[in-house]
Amino acid sequence: MNAISQNFSQVVRYRRSMREFLPTPLPCEMIQKVLDDAQQSPSNCNTQPWQVHLVSGAKRDELAAALMAADDAGHFTPDYYFDMAEYPEIYAERARSSAKARYDAIQVTRDDQEGRAKAMRQNLDFFGAPHVALLFMPALGDSVRVASDMGMYGQTFLLSLTAHGLAGIPQTLLGMYADTVREVLGIDPEMKMLFGISFGYADRAAAANDMVVGRIPVSQSVTFHG
Repeated sequence: MNAISQNFSQVVRYRRSMREFLPTPLPCEMIQKVLDDAQQSPSNCNTQPWQVHLVSGAKRDELAAALMAADDAGHFTPDYYFDMAEYPEIYAERARSSAKARYDAIQVTRDDQEGRAKAMRQNLDFFGAPHVALLFMPALGDSVRVASDMGMYGQTFLLSLTAHGLAGIPQTLLGMYADTVREVLGIDPEMKMLFGISFGYADRAAAANDMVVGRIPVSQSVTFHG
């Protein structure tokens, strides 16, 4: 068990969100292993509410083009409200620090609006990754419990990618185009989109991947009682 715990600790710390990928598709059997791992995720009352749409190949390119067109038209259709402007300062500062680390890594200055817009739109081409997993869920009650189940699935998926020598990035932005995704993939409107995970082989030589944003110390997020 000690070896298992050490390996897990290494995987958790090695996982990072990658923003440049090699175009090489993953073998089907490798993707299946990641999906099998993610399927073991816990969920409220073992409901396992996740509905995952995995897109590759020509369909991936079709979806990327549709997302770009939706963005050009200002056609934003999120299923769930999101506004970073409402973040309290403590969280907004962490978000700003993360963004600064990314833009510094790719040498895009704060006043380079064109460069920032171009970097942002890379989300819609899945950062060049050959695969994207789009996570959908049923709308049950206020959806909070189901969304927490989806988060646990997403984390297990990401850790499995890392454990297999692969890379991924969770993308809230993809959920801003939920109707576009449903239209391209033929998904029931009753199923709501939370986020997506682009994944594949990371381009380890890319500057965008050469950044570590860090984490706050445990003492700032955990209170011990006893």
